[in-house]
Amino acid sequence: MKPRVLLVEDEEAISEPLAELLAREGFDPEVTSTLSAAREAILGNEPDLILLDVMLPDGDGRDLAREIRATSDVPIVMLTARGEEIDRVLGLELGADDYVVKPFSARELVARIRAIQRRGRGTARRGTIEIGDLVLDPAARTCTKTGEPLELAAKEFDLLHLLMADAGTVLKRERIMDEVWDPHWFGPTKTLDVHVSWLRKKIEDDPANPRYITTVRGVGFRFAGPDDL
Repeated sequence: MKPRVLLVEDEEAISEPLAELLAREGFDPEVTSTLSAAREAILGNEPDLILLDVMLPDGDGRDLAREIRATSDVPIVMLTARGEEIDRVLGLELGADDYVVKPFSARELVARIRAIQRRGRGTARRGTIEIGDLVLDPAARTCTKTGEPLELAAKEFDLLHLLMADAGTVLKRERIMDEVWDPHWFGPTKTLDVHVSWLRKKIEDDPANPRYITTVRGVGFRFAGPDDL
């Protein structure tokens, strides 16, 4: 079956040619122009990926992203004319997988969608990882601490998965950005630090003195190996 993409965009000058390109590229696009219509579409049949405009006639797309992340890990790409760093960081903190600023290249957007798909397939191939009191199941996209489930946004999960899969190894910032975000990521690198901070608040007993995720200044981050705990 063709991957189903829900495009939530009220500007027909953008939605119509983009939907046509998605169809030619092997996707099954569905277009809605409001948050209410998007909610109905998601409830009826959750898509494989959501392209979500920020400014919509009946509200802010980021509110919908927050709602989606409360129950689903479906990939979300935010589409917006707002390119300020704080706007991009906020969108990513809400769990967006990517953030594209208008005007954008439709073909580059398709390439970003395919990159998100590849990351998802790679994640699903790995087995369960257990380190300390954390257990991460990539296939189910769940993580527990001392048996209690953790609520992780999609990017937080992907980041934690990468760090735990290479526990005991120092991962360079560039590699993390390439694998968790995209080799062509043009957003602020500060977003990595933001996500690490959010993860520490969720998995560490004392986020100010982390035992799991340590910073290697000038290089990147290291997740504690089983022998370190």
